[in-house]
Amino acid sequence: MSAAESDGAPDRNLALELVRVTEAAALACARWVGRGDKEAADGAAVDAMRLLLDTVRMDGTVVIGEGEKDEAPMLFNGERIGDGSPPEVDIAVDPLEGTTLCARGSPNALAVIALAERGSMFDPGPCFYMEKMAAGDEHADLLDLDRPLTETLRLIADRKGTDVRDVMVVILDRPRHEEAVAEIREAGARIRFISDGDVAGALLAVTERTPVDLLWGIGGTPEGVLAAAGIKCIGGQILGRLWPRDEGERRAALDAGYDLDETLDADRLVAGEDVFFAATGVTDGDVLQGVRYQGTSGATTESLVMRSRSGTVRRVQATHDRAKLREIGRAERYG
Repeated sequence: MSAAESDGAPDRNLALELVRVTEAAALACARWVGRGDKEAADGAAVDAMRLLLDTVRMDGTVVIGEGEKDEAPMLFNGERIGDGSPPEVDIAVDPLEGTTLCARGSPNALAVIALAERGSMFDPGPCFYMEKMAAGDEHADLLDLDRPLTETLRLIADRKGTDVRDVMVVILDRPRHEEAVAEIREAGARIRFISDGDVAGALLAVTERTPVDLLWGIGGTPEGVLAAAGIKCIGGQILGRLWPRDEGERRAALDAGYDLDETLDADRLVAGEDVFFAATGVTDGDVLQGVRYQGTSGATTESLVMRSRSGTVRRVQATHDRAKLREIGRAERYG
């Protein structure tokens, strides 16, 4: 054990171990793509992820769990994972980000996990949703949740040296966004709607050489923390503000000491200096290729593996022998 690990700080690239976890989750739930059963798909991903997490050398606590909003299977908040050895870390996890996408066979479903030093991840408490915007390094300083969205679009266009009609915003297709959609269209900017999965949307907005300039919208707070972890590694910025759904949730947040006017940036959402992020594609999408089966026993996956301290971003393409995976784990976990 290294001196750093004995002090409880990560000292090795845990992302290279975490990608085994997201690969297992993706392989498990990919058998449910297009079959219309999002609970079964999510359950398969959760089971596979938990099985592999227990083999990782870490003392992890789930801070951002999965499944609370729709009573799906979960890796619950406060669950201890890993083999119990140092380092001590916070975990944010979504074994299947985009359960509906997987059930429908739609693009951009991912298996996602992030890790940082213990005590560094923002706990959203009773608030399930937050207003957020994200952009890459070239536009990060232009983000402002208090400025009119149309003005931000014009500033991005000026920075790009183009007309506002060349600016593209990725946004969840939800009734709550109708007013903003009208404003974006009135300004002349373009929109790419996504039905679910705004972690993928945030990664698309901050990744170089994509057609998307900005993510905006009201989405899940767990996804906001996961996206912030990825952005800490890949670059760019995300801003968020808690968005209570009703007076009861607002009162619960205030009673718990949350400042509902605070703008939360990437460093506030994930304060750690050594952040690890791994995501594996389940269905083909803008960011990652999904699981593909080869013959009767093989499968391929594509993953992003990132670490903030080194700034390294790896794109990992792997070939899996499912017969051998069955020898390691339970056959049903891998399809």
